[in-house]
Amino acid sequence: MAQPPQAEARATKGCSPAFALFSGLAKNAVCLLLRYTVPAMQFDLITIFPEFFAGPLDYGIVRRAREARLMEVKVHDLRGFTHDRHRTVDDRPFGGGEGMVLKPEPLFEAVESITGTSAAADSRTAVVLLSASGKLFRQETARRFAALDRIILLCGRYEGVDERVAEHLATDELSIGDFVLSGGELAAALVVDAVTRLIPGALGNKDSSINESFSAVEQFAEASAPPTSHQSPVTSHKSPVTSHLLLDFPHYTRPAEFRGWPVPDMLLSGNHEQIRRWRLEKALEKTRRNRPDLLASTPPIKA
Repeated sequence: MAQPPQAEARATKGCSPAFALFSGLAKNAVCLLLRYTVPAMQFDLITIFPEFFAGPLDYGIVRRAREARLMEVKVHDLRGFTHDRHRTVDDRPFGGGEGMVLKPEPLFEAVESITGTSAAADSRTAVVLLSASGKLFRQETARRFAALDRIILLCGRYEGVDERVAEHLATDELSIGDFVLSGGELAAALVVDAVTRLIPGALGNKDSSINESFSAVEQFAEASAPPTSHQSPVTSHKSPVTSHLLLDFPHYTRPAEFRGWPVPDMLLSGNHEQIRRWRLEKALEKTRRNRPDLLASTPPIKA
């Protein structure tokens, strides 16, 4: 079976014009040789637990792909992008509530330091916020990512991540399922593995990534998906009025204004009943946007 166009482009990245003279096994061998000097894919993992990734990246296909320089992984300690004595990355949520929320400043600074730009302006780069409130990570998403040059994965912790990260920094918000994790590290490792095995040359047989589960659809509709939301360890919650699932509501923490993006006035009002209604409304909006299937065939939710 022939490789799809984006896979062929990925396989030939960095190859010289003379590459066109080769065919078949010779073409694959020449390009694989060139990959030892031109890494094809860059993964950047931003986390407060960098030691977590010492294990998952040292085995199997991911390890072999790294050794063959088909991809490269860099792990960044989020606390390295703080400027206070305590290396603070979290703060209390505006509007009250349990838990702590990851602050926007370290995450923005981390991504901007990695990319060298004010945001992920490069269309060949994805900034992915692993979020229980995100769209489901599927095989077609992995295929889309495999055609990129760089993927930056933001691993959240605590109660969630300041919503301004989702709105103004991330290009994608992804969930790996309807369950609760303590943080985004496991999800990030899953994404790295799923994408790596789709890079041409990572598997011994290129058809191995075609003739398997979730491979029936060659064209996918996520290429122009809009930016979405935040990483929250809270996968979902049930409405107090109905029994179906909703995604988590947006979280915000200090500063009250960041780069001209203010925290919603409602969260600063001190009116707990209005805050509760606002949070339910926003949870509904996010569920309709990212997981409409959770609301299908169910009665309307009342605040």
